[in-house]
Amino acid sequence: MKTEPKRPPLDPKDYLIEQCRNGDQRAMMELYDRYARAMYNTCKRLLNDETDAEDAMQEAFMKAFDRLDQFSGGVTFGAWLKKIVVHQCLDRIKKREIEWISTEETILQPVAEAEDDRGTYQVEQVHRAIDALPGGYKMILSLYLLEGYDHEEIAQILCIDPGTSRSQFARAKNKLKHILTERHHVG
Repeated sequence: MKTEPKRPPLDPKDYLIEQCRNGDQRAMMELYDRYARAMYNTCKRLLNDETDAEDAMQEAFMKAFDRLDQFSGGVTFGAWLKKIVVHQCLDRIKKREIEWISTEETILQPVAEAEDDRGTYQVEQVHRAIDALPGGYKMILSLYLLEGYDHEEIAQILCIDPGTSRSQFARAKNKLKHILTERHHVG
């Protein structure tokens, strides 16, 4: 009697992905439930609008399910999905026609920090200040600090030069410091 060699059991996520590839609606729902909150938070940070964030997340999941055959497992499913989510958000932002701040415009001078002011900002203050940034600044700051992309990756995502990403990031930080300092001294 000949027995077939046993295959190692699939990781639960790999099994779910395989089931999704086979059109299993329950598996799709379970995968959605596992990742929806994190992907929504990414959308909300990038879009700053709950309705847009929800729509972008839904569209990203639909694209991901349609393209599961392209997921090779070279990265985690979450990282692969997040890239789709970020691109979906970028598409929405491009439709809003973000104006990138020209590199010829006056460069903001770094805000001098008083010793007393260091580290005294609440998380909510920082979030509100980030939301007040111009769209291009907010996008690069969010992709770099909150989503963990480097300037080379940001350049690819936004179709800009890595140097532009770096300079926009530096300006975004200066503008953020300026906003926080103004609000801190006013409030």
